[in-house]
Amino acid sequence: MKIFILCGGSGTRLWPLSRDSLPKQFVPLFAHSETLFQKTLKRSSDLLKELQIEGEIGVITNKEHYFLIQQEAKDLQIPISSYLLEDSPRDTAGAVVLSALSSNPEELVLVVPSDHIINNLTLFSQSIQEALNLAKEGKIITFGITPTSPHTGYGYIHSKGNEVLGFYEKPALERAREYFESKEYFWNSGMFCFKAQSLLEECKIYASELLEKAKEVYEKSEREQNYIWLTHMSEIPKISIDYALMEKTQKIAMVKGEFDWNDVGSFDSLKEEFVADSEGNISTSELYSKESNDNFIIANKPIATIGVQNLTIIDTKDALLIAQNGRTQEIKDIVNTLKSHSHPSTLTHPLTYRPWGSYEVLEESANYKIKKIIVLPQKRLSLQKHFHRNEHWIIVSGSALVKIGEREIFLQKNQSTYIPMGTPHRLENPGQMDLVMIEVQVGDYVGEDDIVRIEDDYHRA
Repeated sequence: MKIFILCGGSGTRLWPLSRDSLPKQFVPLFAHSETLFQKTLKRSSDLLKELQIEGEIGVITNKEHYFLIQQEAKDLQIPISSYLLEDSPRDTAGAVVLSALSSNPEELVLVVPSDHIINNLTLFSQSIQEALNLAKEGKIITFGITPTSPHTGYGYIHSKGNEVLGFYEKPALERAREYFESKEYFWNSGMFCFKAQSLLEECKIYASELLEKAKEVYEKSEREQNYIWLTHMSEIPKISIDYALMEKTQKIAMVKGEFDWNDVGSFDSLKEEFVADSEGNISTSELYSKESNDNFIIANKPIATIGVQNLTIIDTKDALLIAQNGRTQEIKDIVNTLKSHSHPSTLTHPLTYRPWGSYEVLEESANYKIKKIIVLPQKRLSLQKHFHRNEHWIIVSGSALVKIGEREIFLQKNQSTYIPMGTPHRLENPGQMDLVMIEVQVGDYVGEDDIVRIEDDYHRA
């Protein structure tokens, strides 16, 4: 058996916590707890033990995020057997088909999203075992969650027993109430189980273009150990697996999920995972409240509220969201507007993670930027140059090996150097502790896209 974790989503409706560079599955949403991806990875590992099945866990993710997965898996000491690394997001159809193509034909495959919360492992295992039994017979299984309310934020599956009668988009409230009362409609969980060969055979019948493009992309991929770099993903049609195959195949079956499930698709969903105080308020930081109730607040500083009700307040270093409870699904519209104006808050956090470490923007204007850079032990940045800025580097702690043009220098705490515009340069941490450095950029343009990578250890050149 092989479990593939889908890690490609951007979590738009959890902005400003979730951004393109650090989507919700990698954001620490709960204090002193695992990320959603880590919860999914641990659950997948526990599932194999619960079912007493030998299996492997693979991931399908954007190439920019694989190092986050590496570190989070390392923290849990759970091995990942394969990384399918997309150079372009193409929805779920391509990812699911590629999971089958990368598996043995007779292998049973379970595909799960990385950003859902499932709390009851025993009930979850029972549903998976039922799905595996059906998959052995050639069925392609989707999982329907028994609704606990007439929710308008989920797609629905109409089913009697294991038979699937139809798929339905997110309904209006009146229709959602009809679904809820009928007891024949289930929330679409986005999880799938199948024998690899069965899925590919059905794709050949109902999604032949998708299958052929996926095969071409897989054949053109670059391999390095357990990494598969999918360098031509843009050639695959951008479509969900539900539209591409599940709504067409005659081999579809549904397994009912009775386990506790939350897709954490909005702040309204996220707050269900917290316990409110006596006034109905939830706050992740110190809250001083007067005549305020039923508010959901995420912040890292003391918060005071006076006479406000039913608000979702999400405070980050560079963006603040204030929304009425029950309307947080509409955040996607705000994010689309911000993206149309190329607003940086949709792409990156002030603290940005990279394969070599991280950087935090401390201050920025049109012609200068100040960063705190942390380079992990034995890691190095790309050999690079910039056309519009000069850089000044000051070592705060640790040691640095710096290449500037043809010369190399070794720097320690309280030492500095200067990188002229247009000069190839590289920063490396040769030590056993983190290298911490302050970088001051000065020029007529200090955007992150003013970079030419000449050599790179992380397939970015």
